[in-house]
Amino acid sequence: MPTAEINGIQLYYEEYGSGIPIVFAHGAGGNHVSWWQQVPVLSRHYRCITFDHRGWGLSLDIDDTGPAAFIEDLTSFVDHLRLEKPFLVAQSMGGLSCLGFAVRNPDRVRGLVMANTFAGMRREVWLASNDELRRLVQSVWERRREDGVKRALGRGFAAAHKERAFLYKQIRMLNEQGPNRLQTETQVQRLRALERTPETGITREALATLPTPVLFIGGEDDEVMPVSLMAVAQTLIPNARMTVVSGAGHSVYFEQPDVFNRLLLDFFAAYHAS
Repeated sequence: MPTAEINGIQLYYEEYGSGIPIVFAHGAGGNHVSWWQQVPVLSRHYRCITFDHRGWGLSLDIDDTGPAAFIEDLTSFVDHLRLEKPFLVAQSMGGLSCLGFAVRNPDRVRGLVMANTFAGMRREVWLASNDELRRLVQSVWERRREDGVKRALGRGFAAAHKERAFLYKQIRMLNEQGPNRLQTETQVQRLRALERTPETGITREALATLPTPVLFIGGEDDEVMPVSLMAVAQTLIPNARMTVVSGAGHSVYFEQPDVFNRLLLDFFAAYHAS
């Protein structure tokens, strides 16, 4: 198995294709397998690299450092592979890793895709939102907690695509029943704690000076990272734009891969020579 020995762990990764590199950073319910609908398409044109965050998939978190090490892990991983100005594609939780890397190393990123995420900038997005928006979003999150509904896929997706919905769950189970025995909710809470204070979260000042081209991709029905808050996130980064995919939930890359892949290819083409 290909692993990178970095920061006291063995980070599992895979790579396909050649050319300008793209590094894919999965979300809390995913791992390197998540990108099965992206790699076969994008590897025709680019060098596609998928990896497991420490504590997810096949990357063991030996000392239980958890999400606090994500940004440093990605930095060491890019160094290990000697990647020159990769594109970064972040899904949900992966936004913490990729946005954090871009803020620390703006001259080393060709472009950044923030898919269904404003992770890494959650505190600043919340502070920049108005009271009405906060109330609306809070009511959605409270309903999810009270009803016990943790739907990540869009409304009706599971009923219409039973096999793919089953695969989506099985990918997550590789984390929870695999070598890490991942306690996902605990780790997500640790990740969110990193974003609550300016000492560990990304500040609005840092976001305002980020030169990296950024594409936000939101799902119209995403209740985890609502597009209303993603729209606020987009305003905090000067060279950022946003696309909302209708009928999609929290996993546009999985639910509507053809749309997602085309958005990526068009975005990459615009900054291919950067």
